[in-house]
Amino acid sequence: MSEHFRADPAGNPARATRVFRWGCEPPLIALALALLVAGCARAPSTPFAADPSDPEARVPAVGYRPTVAPYTRQRPVDPAPWREQNERVAPAPRE
Repeated sequence: MSEHFRADPAGNPARATRVFRWGCEPPLIALALALLVAGCARAPSTPFAADPSDPEARVPAVGYRPTVAPYTRQRPVDPAPWREQNERVAPAPRE
């Protein structure tokens, strides 16, 4: 990587300082090399999906599933006797 230098205000080239003091160049170089090697890797031998132009390709079955299937319409009703409603939904008594 190139190094950028800033000249000394007095014009002394011996006291030139680096503008960028990152210290992270080795990890960046290693990352760049790893990406380069990964980009040169061989493609997988088997395709991930079926060929879309093949009419004989096996595909999963398609079925209709409504998005609001468990919905039941609940309209307002007149009040019923609460004791009968409780007895209808109460668990059976143990013997």
